[in-house]
Amino acid sequence: MTAATTGPVRPRRPLRAPGATRSNALPAGAWWLWALGLATAASRTTNPLLLGLLVGVAGYVVAARRTDAPWARSYGAFIKIGLFVVGVRLVFSVFLGSPIPGTHPVFTLPEVPLPDWAKGVRIGGRVTAEQLLFALYDGAKLATLLICLGAANSLANPARLLKSLPGALYEAGVAVVVAMTFAPNMVADVVRLRTARRLRGRPTGGIKAVLQIGLPVLEGALERSVAVAASMDARGYGRSAQVPPAVRHTTNVLTLGGLLGVCAGTYGLLAAQGAVYGLPLLIAGLVAAMAGLRLGGARSVRTRYRPDRWGARAWLVAGSGVAVAVAMIWAGGVDADALHPGVVPLAAPVLPLWPAAAALIGLLPAVVAPVPPSPGAPRSKEIQ
Repeated sequence: MTAATTGPVRPRRPLRAPGATRSNALPAGAWWLWALGLATAASRTTNPLLLGLLVGVAGYVVAARRTDAPWARSYGAFIKIGLFVVGVRLVFSVFLGSPIPGTHPVFTLPEVPLPDWAKGVRIGGRVTAEQLLFALYDGAKLATLLICLGAANSLANPARLLKSLPGALYEAGVAVVVAMTFAPNMVADVVRLRTARRLRGRPTGGIKAVLQIGLPVLEGALERSVAVAASMDARGYGRSAQVPPAVRHTTNVLTLGGLLGVCAGTYGLLAAQGAVYGLPLLIAGLVAAMAGLRLGGARSVRTRYRPDRWGARAWLVAGSGVAVAVAMIWAGGVDADALHPGVVPLAAPVLPLWPAAAALIGLLPAVVAPVPPSPGAPRSKEIQ
């Protein structure tokens, strides 16, 4: 057979993610589930190598799929907050002491004498390397949690997240608006005020600049959030239809009881000794909450314009975060020493191979999520 009979051979396109548009943009809930999965994995370990790997995974996905929207710039602020948390944890350990015994003293501070009723508490005294290392591990875990949540704030559009709320939560939508838009607005105001100070020739760093910028930033972000909430309230957001009292009471009991069960089950999964009862309680809470939200949706008289659709890519993004969390929880039951390196005696942490490989599953959104337009390209209203 010749080329004339078979026709022209078309080149095979490589498998790649499509460009982001309004029709294929991922729902905000998918990004939050992915970030919460990474945060859950971070809460199960104090190994600095695994925590650094999780931070790297979150940072790479943010760099690959972050847009140029104002709320997408909040990731750097969360990194700074995480470093601040690590520093505060170290300072507290130095000045307030630690129950961790140590045999490698670093320096000694003047100790403040305390009364007998304050036994077990000290201010100052000897500071050991084991004590500092334990505080560093503990602070790094909390910082990683904050950075993972910052990744969700940078990738998920807060307006679309609010839009996808179930109908039973519309009455609380105004308060949710203020809570969800405060941090993005604050970051946007910081960038705006720093740019204005730079154009006027004023310093943008240092304690004095932070004090001069802090109050206008907080005031402006809160005013903008309240203005959005007021506009939604004026348009009837949260207005509900009349339903029988029995249905309303049943909805409240199922929703509140389910959410409490979810909180208790999540705490059980995060705690070291609560994994046995945590999963059944979490499943029962999810079922009750979903039933309450489904029943409460009948009270809403609001129509939803262009609802977000969960496609295969959204499920892959959300599932990758859940897979990382499940793998890290299971690893904690199999080899807890690898996830929690000891500090007494001093020893270098070891990177466990298969938990590290499981953490790399979190990179999947950088491959399957739609690619945002480049910063220099004109933005389309469809993807906002």
